[in-house]
Amino acid sequence: VQLQAFGGGLAQTGGSLSLSCAASGTRFLIRDLGWYRQLPGKQRELVAMTTTGGPTKYEESVKGRFHISKDSAANTIYLQMNSLKPEDTGVYFCNAVEFIVQPGIHPRTYENTYWGPGTQVTVSS
Repeated sequence: VQLQAFGGGLAQTGGSLSLSCAASGTRFLIRDLGWYRQLPGKQRELVAMTTTGGPTKYEESVKGRFHISKDSAANTIYLQMNSLKPEDTGVYFCNAVEFIVQPGIHPRTYENTYWGPGTQVTVSS
């Protein structure tokens, strides 16, 4: 699976930026597609995640400010980030989980996780 990410950059406090990520190279289901971020000095954390047949998840601090949408046919997600704060500054990573079902008398399932290259988001105060 290849993940191609676009967007990010520099914004002022209160401004907006957008990110997009396209997953390709698989004939299997991309079950989860979303964004993580790594803020300076902190561990990578979930920002927003779409799950096929499941609820969309947001990190608590971005609820009401960030909105993730998905074009399922294109395996592409869009993250609209509004009311940006300096504490949103960090490297954002697209994340995909591929879900594979191996048919048979005893079907087995597999999950493969993929990461895109980091995209810098900088919010100036």
